[in-house]
Amino acid sequence: MDIEQQAREFAETVNKLKAEIAKVIVGHAEIVDKTLIGFVTGGHILLEGVPGLGKTMLVRTLADAVDVDFSRIQFTPDLMPADITGTNIVVEEEGRRRFEFQKGPIFGNIILADEINRATPKTQSALLEAMQEGSVTFAGNTMRFDQPFFVLATQNPIEMEGTYPLPEAQLDRFMFKLDVKSPSVAELASIFEGTTGSDKKQAGKVVEGKRILEMRALAEQVPIAQHLNEYVARIVLATHPESPEAAPIVKQFVRVGSSPRGGQAIIKGAKMVALARGRYNVSADDIRECAFPALRHRLILNFEGEAEGIKPDEVIGKVLAHVPDIPERVRKL
Repeated sequence: MDIEQQAREFAETVNKLKAEIAKVIVGHAEIVDKTLIGFVTGGHILLEGVPGLGKTMLVRTLADAVDVDFSRIQFTPDLMPADITGTNIVVEEEGRRRFEFQKGPIFGNIILADEINRATPKTQSALLEAMQEGSVTFAGNTMRFDQPFFVLATQNPIEMEGTYPLPEAQLDRFMFKLDVKSPSVAELASIFEGTTGSDKKQAGKVVEGKRILEMRALAEQVPIAQHLNEYVARIVLATHPESPEAAPIVKQFVRVGSSPRGGQAIIKGAKMVALARGRYNVSADDIRECAFPALRHRLILNFEGEAEGIKPDEVIGKVLAHVPDIPERVRKL
């Protein structure tokens, strides 16, 4: 099968998933798009929004549409790390006792970490190895997860009571952070119609886990031109206030810029965007589209930025306007 045919089939599968999810989820088209990018490419997604906007329902619907194991972890202040990863239990057989590891809910394919910032930092940190390495280490033994492995976490805005802000190392493990906004009047009316009557819609399984892994392998092979690779590198450096590449707004309002994972997330996402649109090459527009969700949780504002009410998306927009997609040396050729 040629590359063009594979790209077409990739786009068809993505559209099939979107159509199935749309049976249940009204609106939130960009949220669905970026969630699928994370799922297919093997990244993790952080959804932030006030309660009741359908964040949990989105994850459940994605799990319904894909034939893989789904696991939900409800984060609460009294949740312990062992409640996530698992623990040893005593098993008695024929008069003998032995320890046996009982797997926790993290051993699944699609993991919903619901209200992740309701748990203490000690418990939040139990996800670090799982999200980065795809494994859990217990008593010196490393147990790897079956693929695909995808964590989709929801969190309430940090201004709400009873929340613990995620540490930077934890945030950096998420490929994208997506802000879930309130729906429009038309979307709200459609939600009410679909949820208050007797006809409750549910997504059916349209894709197998094996197909997701095939799509992931294809996305990894999508080429990116050298000047676009450098474009992403310049974008990341432009978020660092001490860098010569820094945008003016960054020097004024940003304390810490993006890690290299931010650039990796942009490129992985851009490859997926290209394939989902039937192309086998990355464009500068694909990169700019993925820059906002990939960088907004990786920028730490300084005191002045917080006092002025500067939003990370405002900084990213100025950074993209500041950094040309074609370097000077290429334009002169």
